[in-house]
Amino acid sequence: MTRVGLAGEGEAQRLIDVRWLGTVPYSEALALQSELVAARRAGRIPDTLLFVEHPHVLTLGVRDDGGRSHILAPASVLAARGIEVHESGRGGDITYHGPGQIVGYPIIDLKPDRCDVHRYVRDLEDVLTRTAADYGVAAHRVDGLTGVWVGQDKLAAIGVRIARWITSHGFALNVNTDLDYFDLIVPCGIADRGVTSLSRLLGRAVELAEVRYRLAGHFSNVFSNKVLET
Repeated sequence: MTRVGLAGEGEAQRLIDVRWLGTVPYSEALALQSELVAARRAGRIPDTLLFVEHPHVLTLGVRDDGGRSHILAPASVLAARGIEVHESGRGGDITYHGPGQIVGYPIIDLKPDRCDVHRYVRDLEDVLTRTAADYGVAAHRVDGLTGVWVGQDKLAAIGVRIARWITSHGFALNVNTDLDYFDLIVPCGIADRGVTSLSRLLGRAVELAEVRYRLAGHFSNVFSNKVLET
């Protein structure tokens, strides 16, 4: 276990445990988040940030049909390509997760001074735009839409769940993602915009471990944590 101290921005620091779990099936990640939320609420663990990759999966939100109507491919095509479909329990519409994409699941207690859902989402967007900037990519917010964008294309999606101010779910940053998989859906239910990745924008593959390190550092700075890496 390595302790890495990173300065916060104007607020008292508290520990956050950052874990890289490798490739994890989506159903296992859901179960783990449920366990960690209960543990965080009971004070048995500190704030925790999970980083994972998922095998090919489409995840549905909780609004209306969750985004099922935005699946463009028949079930037979999804099965042939090894793509599962899961309900997530988070906000938002349908999205894709797969290899080359970093998915971050913050399990943090927003009490006592960050009990603002909109602020939390904006803070996640800030973490992602700062990370993109490290690679010379000028990502930005779009009024009325969630996530981080470059031009008309989404670089990172955000979908969260907050229960009694304990967070779960989180964000997905396209790093070396095969973007062809997004052609199987209307990503996030937004038909007039596209998706992109760091590798497409930079014209080269990007080291995932380096991106995770930068994400953890910016998360620490935005949320005023001291990182406890495992």
